[in-house]
Amino acid sequence: MKRLAGWYTYFAKLASCLQSPFLLLVRLYWGWQLVQSGWGKLHHLDKVTDFFSSLNLPFPGPTAHFVAGLEFVGGILLILGLGSRLIGLVLTVNMLAAYWTADREALLSVFSDPGKFYAADPYTFLFASAMVLVFGAGLISVDAILARRYRVWTETP
Repeated sequence: MKRLAGWYTYFAKLASCLQSPFLLLVRLYWGWQLVQSGWGKLHHLDKVTDFFSSLNLPFPGPTAHFVAGLEFVGGILLILGLGSRLIGLVLTVNMLAAYWTADREALLSVFSDPGKFYAADPYTFLFASAMVLVFGAGLISVDAILARRYRVWTETP
């Protein structure tokens, strides 16, 4: 049994080494998807504003500008791994708002019909944003570089 526990510990350490590369892949892929989504919204603000108006959102014009900018800049920040947990929080809230306003039926069916929840457009963005919020950007990020540099600056001899 001791040998099995040793093997499992070794396997767990090996699997843990994949955390930062996995978070990098999540950030690169979904960050790029957000950049593209935000860029598309920025170039079609009239259509986004009309869509937000059809959802009866307050201030649809400014909201369209905000969401387009958030997705575009937030995607870039995710790619870089800069301010990751903060942007992860803002994007998570944004995706929950997208569910609530545009896919409420899917959101409310999370337990009764999970397939509908998973199939909704905001799901993967929500999942990626929440993952970065909870786990951070990983070691391969600007956040990690700044953290290492900041620790060096604050160390006393």
